[in-house]
Amino acid sequence: MDNYLLQIHNGQVIPRADIPQVPYDVFYTELSAFVKNEGFIVQYFAYQEENANRLLAVVRNSAGLFVIGTETGRTFKSLTGAVSEKFHMFEREIAEQYGLKPDGHPWLKMVRYHKNYSGEEDVFGNNYSAEIPGNYPYFKVDGQAIHEVAVGPVHAGIIEPGHFRFQCAGEEVLHLEIQLGYQHRGIEKMMPTMPQKRFPIICETIAGDTTIGHNLCLCQAMESLSGKNVDKGAKIVRSIALELERICNHIGDLGALSGDVAFNPPAAYFGRLRGEFLNLLQVLSGNRFGRGLVRPGGVAHVMGDEQRQLIRAKLAETTPEIEHVCDLLFTAHTVLARFEHTGTVKHEMAKDLGLVGYAGRACNIGYDARVSFPTEMYGELPPNSNHVTQGDVLSRATVRREEIMHSLKIINMLLDKPETTAAPVQMEDCALKPDSFVVTINEGWRGEVSHCVLTDSSGKVQRYKIKDPSFHNWTGLAMSLRNQEISDFPLCNKSYNLSYCGFDL
Repeated sequence: MDNYLLQIHNGQVIPRADIPQVPYDVFYTELSAFVKNEGFIVQYFAYQEENANRLLAVVRNSAGLFVIGTETGRTFKSLTGAVSEKFHMFEREIAEQYGLKPDGHPWLKMVRYHKNYSGEEDVFGNNYSAEIPGNYPYFKVDGQAIHEVAVGPVHAGIIEPGHFRFQCAGEEVLHLEIQLGYQHRGIEKMMPTMPQKRFPIICETIAGDTTIGHNLCLCQAMESLSGKNVDKGAKIVRSIALELERICNHIGDLGALSGDVAFNPPAAYFGRLRGEFLNLLQVLSGNRFGRGLVRPGGVAHVMGDEQRQLIRAKLAETTPEIEHVCDLLFTAHTVLARFEHTGTVKHEMAKDLGLVGYAGRACNIGYDARVSFPTEMYGELPPNSNHVTQGDVLSRATVRREEIMHSLKIINMLLDKPETTAAPVQMEDCALKPDSFVVTINEGWRGEVSHCVLTDSSGKVQRYKIKDPSFHNWTGLAMSLRNQEISDFPLCNKSYNLSYCGFDL
């Protein structure tokens, strides 16, 4: 059989004419064979061109990245029902955005609640509306002893909105259905309409805790499309910022997990340490979340000797503290009793769903974009390794601990490099290559972050596609609640700590 998939590289600009455009039956066959042979989906989305509906897929395996495209009518054969669950969220998104129906999709429902871009009637039927969140038939389990618990979308405190519907037999959860979309802002549709100077500001707010991860994907795409070069000093700063962002979030979540099992000393300790690393991002960028740092062509703030010394001194101070509090948490038998065998997702299930990041690595899926598709300085840095990969809360927590220690190590390695940024850069309009395509991938703290850009014949952005790792992993959280007690939900939820706004876009 002919292979129609075109191999590409992370951040490589290619002419759109080079993307294989095949009939849908060939597209279906190629993707079916690919995902059944240890392949995973990076991007799969629709766009309109010359009054035609087109689909484009970017996929990956151990051999690299590949792209393929097709044209489709209003209805196309679903890959979810017959081939793989990896497609299920992507096809739902295609249906919502462009009114194209994946025929045979086993559970077709809204993702984010908005009228589709094409202006056509929705394909979800008349039983619920795109303008009324959650107004659709939820999955139901029947039985005399079955009861239903609905939580959200409004939660206590500052938790973001999401609806969780549990089907239970007593305390046991038989099924959890998660419905999001309450924070949909229309970012993808907005991007082609905005001036370039707004691009980084928008992408920094896709998910506030992944400021560096998302903005790095944007800036790398813009650099490739405009031919901008980035000096080594700026790459060092970008890599340090991405690792500081990783440490901040992992430390914060280990503290939250401590609180969820009522082990308050580590919760307080981790909370204080998270603040230390947020402050290091401020040292690096002037902002505790890293906003305003990464810009196309480099960074907006130079890291001088003073910043290097402050970061190095704080790492030396906090590393033994992190080791100590981690030992306190992971050796407490009361903690282990709650973490072990809770919220388990088996390796095969994780592969079927296409889990990424620490959620995937905790299930013994060894994928890390820093290793498979290295950008910035990652080609010169050692990879991490994970030793507890049983797919439960303990595994997800342990992977985070290992990633914290690895990030501390590689930040010190980056600080030892003598190169400095030549000069700070600011966002400015630049000419983009016309009729071009680029996909960028980075390992954000939750996992694989990816942005795709298609430009038109005048070099304007025609389609901007964003994928947060949470897009893959929310279904993993739902599966981790199967046959667990409903009281385990906060612990499972925090062990993933997925993004609502990064998903809702």
